[in-house]
Amino acid sequence: MDLYMAARGVIAPTARTLWPLRVEGLHHVPRTGPVILASNHLALIDPLFIGVVVPRQIIFVAKKELFSERTLPQRAFTRALRAIGQVPVDRSAGYRQDAMQASLDFLNSGAAFGIFPEGTRSPDGRLYRGRTGLAWLALTSQAPVIPIALSGTPHILPPGRRIPRFNRIGMRFGPPVDLSAWEGQGERARARRAATNEIMSSIQRLSGQTMVDRYASDVKKA
Repeated sequence: MDLYMAARGVIAPTARTLWPLRVEGLHHVPRTGPVILASNHLALIDPLFIGVVVPRQIIFVAKKELFSERTLPQRAFTRALRAIGQVPVDRSAGYRQDAMQASLDFLNSGAAFGIFPEGTRSPDGRLYRGRTGLAWLALTSQAPVIPIALSGTPHILPPGRRIPRFNRIGMRFGPPVDLSAWEGQGERARARRAATNEIMSSIQRLSGQTMVDRYASDVKKA
């Protein structure tokens, strides 16, 4: 906690200076207790801006491939990820359940847990189908889900550009998503899908993105 807040004390003013932030609805995030922050995902740097804005420690679970230290820039990026609370996990099929259990343990300890339900960055700026692990976490832990819509982050370092752009970043927080219709049904696949769709709809209403009923990872593979 102390390391996180110390790093945030350095990173937050710098980020706000380089990328002016327009934030709406931050009061929806509870100051204490378990909460799931579910956001659209547009760029690798998205977790940094959420960590800069939310005034409490957030734990993110990120694929271990991001934590490379082969080059100096990669080492700097890895240290920044760890400083803002990202935890590396192996997301292959054999380890997926372990990652979900670890995420549930974080919530049960009263943590704020950040998640990108699309599972990967949007390939074209649209909002893709959410992964149902989000609903399992929400329905099992009974933690409130706060939807978040980010904008502007893809323009910071688009493909082929080496020098970051210093544009404005937008972030909108919505009220907790009402999942009462599926309370106690975390083990039912249909309930998880319906609850996940409700969360994604809440994100879409904040972001204005076009929704696509496909997984972003499938589109990237194609």
